[in-house]
Amino acid sequence: MKLLILNWQDIKNPLAGGAEVHLHEVFSRIARSGHEVTLYCSAFPGSASEEVIDGIRVLREGGRHFFNYRVPAAYRGRLARTSFDVVIDDMNKIPFFTPLYVRTPLVCVTHHLFGGSIFKETNPLLASYVCTLERLGVALFASRNVPFIVGSPSTRDELIRKGCNPESVHVVYYAVDHRVHRVTGVPKSPSPMIGYFGRLKRYKNVDHLLRAVPLLRERIPELKVVIAGDGDDRVRLQKLARKLDLDRSVEFTGFIAEQRKVDLLQQMWCKVTTSSKEGWGLTVLEANACGTPVVASNVQGLRDAVRDGETGLLYAYGDIADLTEKVHRVLTDSRLRQSLSKSALEYASTFTWEKAAEATLDILDRARR
Repeated sequence: MKLLILNWQDIKNPLAGGAEVHLHEVFSRIARSGHEVTLYCSAFPGSASEEVIDGIRVLREGGRHFFNYRVPAAYRGRLARTSFDVVIDDMNKIPFFTPLYVRTPLVCVTHHLFGGSIFKETNPLLASYVCTLERLGVALFASRNVPFIVGSPSTRDELIRKGCNPESVHVVYYAVDHRVHRVTGVPKSPSPMIGYFGRLKRYKNVDHLLRAVPLLRERIPELKVVIAGDGDDRVRLQKLARKLDLDRSVEFTGFIAEQRKVDLLQQMWCKVTTSSKEGWGLTVLEANACGTPVVASNVQGLRDAVRDGETGLLYAYGDIADLTEKVHRVLTDSRLRQSLSKSALEYASTFTWEKAAEATLDILDRARR
């Protein structure tokens, strides 16, 4: 098949996150199996206008902020030179409204719907704009009965509540590259260490973790916390850390290479995820594959990725006292921690990108017919 993917960003974009990892891991495998994959996305400073990355032909044009307005013209112009069998619209917040102009078989990939959580991320005017367009995009896809690929049962249920045909919404789970995310023999930190990995965005609520640290230090003075990742919320979080007098306990690493990430995950006694909403929780599986349990907020997506009491613990979102208590349990109960770690390893091993690529290809093939 000849496949066209429309997405805001590619894997090399500095702002790439879990959505781009999913896209790259799945479609690079589809490309290696003999299909032609083209990705049309926005450019970024220093990027090439065209290159091939792991078998995916990447075409970049325009800036990120207004890329959605460029897509329809590009589809009728530059992209029309190729007769694609299926178009994949990777919907992330603001849709491209492809059902209005794409007549080729269409599949929508969405990781989670922001809905009201976007108001945690930006000003009310822009949040209302994003929320409205997202709602209209979902309604448009639903009215055309476009197949959806989602990352969790929670997102599937939400789309069905919004009017999508249950038979058209397919769950394809995120996975990990087990050649990278694995136990390599790096020992646990000699003193308790916890951390966060991912983009530093307001809706990720990393400030909840920082507010729990003083409470944890009262009982575990030697506690170390690593905040790995970058994003537009970093400055605010660093100011909060200084205000809470956490300089001796908390380290902000910024962006780190994958191997350094794997090493840190193995050193940690548990990973903490405080988001208000997720599509699944890719970093949860990455931590599990390194033998590290996760304490996560009991919200959409994360409650699918974490098996409460087996691979990690769930806490009531926004409840700093409950977050503190759950992390404290993991850090002080060695028997629980070892049990969670063992189950986390077994759980993560069942998720592979090969399975995800195979399931995705089957959905695309059926859409083409």
